[in-house]
Amino acid sequence: MENPYGNKTVIRQGHGQATQLDSGLRSYMQSVFNLMALGLALTGFIAFAAAQSPELVHILYMTPLKWVVLLAPVGVVFYLSYQIQNLSQSTAQLLFWVYSGLMGLSLGTIFLLYTSQSITRVFFITAAMFLSMSLYGYTTKKDLTSMGSFMIMGLFGIVIASLVNIFLQSTGLQFVVSVLGVVIFTGLTAYDVQKIKDAYYSSAAGETIGKVAIMGALTLYLDFINLFMSLLRLFGDRR
Repeated sequence: MENPYGNKTVIRQGHGQATQLDSGLRSYMQSVFNLMALGLALTGFIAFAAAQSPELVHILYMTPLKWVVLLAPVGVVFYLSYQIQNLSQSTAQLLFWVYSGLMGLSLGTIFLLYTSQSITRVFFITAAMFLSMSLYGYTTKKDLTSMGSFMIMGLFGIVIASLVNIFLQSTGLQFVVSVLGVVIFTGLTAYDVQKIKDAYYSSAAGETIGKVAIMGALTLYLDFINLFMSLLRLFGDRR
């Protein structure tokens, strides 16, 4: 059959996705993971720096400004997600950096609540789990759509349970939400990597593929952060 993607070769076998990967796909996936990793590095640096300043801690987390710190990342990620088609690639990437920085301010509290040793330990556990599931999602021939749909339904469930627990303050419910969060975001990592890989073949060249890579990086960034936070609540040593 005629190849509609230039030098890309795609082989489909039923619902499985056996893909002969070319240099274009490898470069695209590398850009997605590199951007995600840089976003995580920016978040970690800002979170650590914010927690080291007593003045910043007071301003950011003990005044009404804490609501801005908490909600601003949500606003940016929704705007980026829904307006990506109307944004230039440079603007989309700038918003990704802004979001990563705001998340750093939002997550600065973890250095006040947990010991640095446990944060480091949980980070490496998260990285190992994330990389394992990413490799599975990247290489498997199995279609993960059904699993992904199930995980997304579970995600809505833990979001609702987390909102309810703001009022209940139940440690038991928090434990259940954290355990489910580990399961759900582990599964979503594999599903999202496969979806991001497939998106390469359904996107046009040029700026469109660049924006697809940015949204892929944002998706994996969110999977990593949520998996990390779920594990930290379970295994982190509180101060």
